[in-house]
Amino acid sequence: GIICFAHKNMELNDGVLNIGMAVNVTLQLIYITKFFYWEMGYMCSMDIQHDRAGYYICWGCLVWVPSVYTSHSFYLAGHAPEISPLTAAAIFVFGVAMVWINYDSDNQRYVFRQSGGECIIWGRKPNKIIAEYTTANGEIKKSLLLLDGWWKISRHFHYMPEILASLCWGLPALNTAVVGPYFYTFYLTILLVDRAFRDDDRCRRKYGKYWDKYCAEVPNLIVPYVL
Repeated sequence: GIICFAHKNMELNDGVLNIGMAVNVTLQLIYITKFFYWEMGYMCSMDIQHDRAGYYICWGCLVWVPSVYTSHSFYLAGHAPEISPLTAAAIFVFGVAMVWINYDSDNQRYVFRQSGGECIIWGRKPNKIIAEYTTANGEIKKSLLLLDGWWKISRHFHYMPEILASLCWGLPALNTAVVGPYFYTFYLTILLVDRAFRDDDRCRRKYGKYWDKYCAEVPNLIVPYVL
């Protein structure tokens, strides 16, 4: 879809791709590449582990994602303003940084879980909490809660670079509109904040006193000193 929007932009501009449109599409292609590179990591995400492949996920992936998640590209295809190469470069570099931080934070937790905590994060063995919980069958099991790296900043830190990356996809539109280029960012913010609260509530019910201890160590939900 985004390639088609880029082609339409060129068609409307005598074969020349607008630099803002180029930034928008390139950042999304980098994000998509990251998704497939780290595909197995998503098997441990909340979508797969708890929401599962019901109507909510399947309809979203087939209908909502292709239309809403590319709404900024749809807007830019016909309304991309002229921006300077310096502005385009700044948006691009910041966007790449956010995609990388989002990947690195997710990967830190994935490696931590897969190695049973026996790994190196930011040059040292990570701090952790060994949390016990009881399954529906009455069996007592243990999980590890990460207290280091990006996850020392907030309990759902990875949502922050995810939202900021989405903002970079709309920024090439500057202030030409609000809904077209920025609706996805508004929607994603609401979605991820709600998901953070839902996941926190689920973990509190699952881990009890261990989650309270974890929250004492990492008091911020997403954004330090804000939420």
